[in-house]
Amino acid sequence: MLSRIFGFIRDMVVAAFFGAGVATDAFFVAFRIPNLLRRLLGEGSLTVAFIPVFTEYLTRRSREEALELANTVFTVLSIILVIVSLAGVVLSPLIVWAMAPGFAALPRQFELAVFLTRMMFPYIFFISLVALCMGILNSLRHFAAPALSPVILNLCMIVAALSLRRFFDEPITALAIGVMAGGVLQLAMQWPFLIKMGVRLKPNVHFRHPGLRQMGRLLIPTLIGSAVYQLNILVGTILASLLPKGSVSYLYYADRVVELPLGVFAIAIGTATLPSLSEQASRGSFEELKRTLSFSLRLILFITIPATVALIMLRVPILSVLFQRGAFTASSSILTAQALFYYALGLWAFSVIRVIDAAFFALQDRKSPLKAAFVALLV
Repeated sequence: MLSRIFGFIRDMVVAAFFGAGVATDAFFVAFRIPNLLRRLLGEGSLTVAFIPVFTEYLTRRSREEALELANTVFTVLSIILVIVSLAGVVLSPLIVWAMAPGFAALPRQFELAVFLTRMMFPYIFFISLVALCMGILNSLRHFAAPALSPVILNLCMIVAALSLRRFFDEPITALAIGVMAGGVLQLAMQWPFLIKMGVRLKPNVHFRHPGLRQMGRLLIPTLIGSAVYQLNILVGTILASLLPKGSVSYLYYADRVVELPLGVFAIAIGTATLPSLSEQASRGSFEELKRTLSFSLRLILFITIPATVALIMLRVPILSVLFQRGAFTASSSILTAQALFYYALGLWAFSVIRVIDAAFFALQDRKSPLKAAFVALLV
């Protein structure tokens, strides 16, 4: 909850100082790229593939074997992330063109987006390792540090926007610096808690580790399923880049409003229940698993159905209260409200999916979520 509150304060600061225009469109596209990869390689796929296998090792084998698996994943992931980060920096112009083809008609906006992408692409290295650390801590039933970690990113972006923007010809560069500082500090924050729990991550080159192969069997379909979901977001960004200036920003602000109930309740409940569901599945306690899943679904629907109705009925006043100040005008609120209407319609369904997917991953069922994701893409 605290991280979501600071996230909204961050968005309010960004809206007030930078509004919705050429610079914010460039920043949100540049920030979308490492975030998309983070959701694919980090929290979106890695975590849901890692936690069930790591929990199984803790439950059925030994702590030493589980920690060996964690070190192996840490090593392999670090190598992949270094390669991806370097490739992203080099290929930034091509990536921006693919993500926002409409920017090509505006050289200043395109160049700014490329510059910001190169600044922020290494963020994926730090935040994906943060996702791994959070998965380990969650599996060991330590939830405080993972829950507080996103607060660091939000604070860094807020401080950067308030204190650094005046030092750059393009003031929005300050936000990119805040993003990178946030990634580094989030990883640094997890480390002491891992050590306290007896986990000291270190290089372990064992590419044939059986747990790694087991994770791979879960990771590949999960990665495809996440890619299908992220493709929907990517299509929205591509189309928005072809529309008048500010359109990418309107979509971003609308998405952030929907992400509040989705993140506070659905993602939090899904993340918190995954270790329990994984443990119940590994013990064969399927009746207990059903009760946990049923309670989580009832709780999610009890919260998100009223939230959906409220967002649809009160979307303009909500946006006005949250963002309408400084560079973010009344016109910006109205245009953002148009996008928010359609995002809000799917809030309850997105929330339910988060919890159901957690159950499938706990059961190591990699096919059902993938089939559902493809059906959603076709629709």
